[in-house]
Amino acid sequence: MTASGPTLALIVAAGAGSRAGGAVPKQYREIGGRTLLGHCVEALGAHPAIDDMAIVIAQGQEAAVRAALGDLPCPALIPGGATRMASVRAGLEHAAATASPPRRVLIHDAARPFVSARVIDDLLAALLTHEGAVPVLPVADTLVRFEGVMGETVPRDHLYRVQTPQAFLFDALLAAHRRWPEGQDATDDAQMVRDTGHDVTIVRGDMMLEKITHPEDFARAEALTPRPAMVSRTGMGFDVHRLVAREALWLGGIRIAHSHGLSGHSDADVAIHAIVDAILGALAEGDIGAHFPPTDPQWHKATSDRFLAFAAERVRARGGLIDHVDLTIICEAPRIGRHREAMRARLAEILGLPVARVSVKATTTERLGLTGRGEGIAAQAVATVRLPG
Repeated sequence: MTASGPTLALIVAAGAGSRAGGAVPKQYREIGGRTLLGHCVEALGAHPAIDDMAIVIAQGQEAAVRAALGDLPCPALIPGGATRMASVRAGLEHAAATASPPRRVLIHDAARPFVSARVIDDLLAALLTHEGAVPVLPVADTLVRFEGVMGETVPRDHLYRVQTPQAFLFDALLAAHRRWPEGQDATDDAQMVRDTGHDVTIVRGDMMLEKITHPEDFARAEALTPRPAMVSRTGMGFDVHRLVAREALWLGGIRIAHSHGLSGHSDADVAIHAIVDAILGALAEGDIGAHFPPTDPQWHKATSDRFLAFAAERVRARGGLIDHVDLTIICEAPRIGRHREAMRARLAEILGLPVARVSVKATTTERLGLTGRGEGIAAQAVATVRLPG
């Protein structure tokens, strides 16, 4: 225990993270070989002044959290609410009901994965003389008003960008939540503590605490993440399936209206199958048939996005990155051009990549061979990945 009493770290991870894109909430996506949530748990759990930890999660996400933490100990999991404020309140009430409620609490967003020990030290030191403390960064850019045209410049003096974790005396924050007007939302916990008559101060923030909000933020954070030396590897994939009547045509992760569809044990998405083989080839982990054999009835009519998500997860499990995927679809019909951007967007979503790192092209065989005669569709793909050396 610390001299000032036990300290609880409460991680808020109940959001959907829809602005960040991707097939899963952003707190379960990886940066530098570990999920955002995992980075938070690892950093907060390693600080000697933090005695306990809990995570506020969405309903039914217990298994996803445990998978996201991997080899890290799993703290207490608390069901959250419909808003961030409701989720924090749920976590505070859970802590208040324990045999030994904390003296201090740090509220942290799972979307800020890189927490430094220095920020935690400064926050807890500030609680010796204040009821609350938040890390901030000064506003460096010029600010202007804009109402149809550029207006006056806004002075930057005394303006700061607020980050998390935010630290409070537990009783002060719990009382602020309990006294907050019903139906009125708050931007953060510091506002609530301040508006209920308590003193909140600021400490120096950290550029590494920038919030992951949009898809491009993942690329920025990856570039800032320390990692071991990586080796670039390339894999190639090829697949072909017959066109048959009375089948839906799935290609590049989207359904395309066409007179014929592809025949196969799964949905026969030849484009995705080629990408899966390319990724597995770069990993030297066999091919799609080795992991999803057509003799296994569980894969009958399975959607191929499951296979592609598996391949991407295999890269992440080995601490690697997918740098680029290049797909070529070979067919006479349907015309691929009008569907190219939808395919790129869907493939990028499954892979957890920016669209700029997914290429989709198409060609014909000048009416030669099975694709030229309209008997089938073929696809070939190249995947470039990086793995720890």
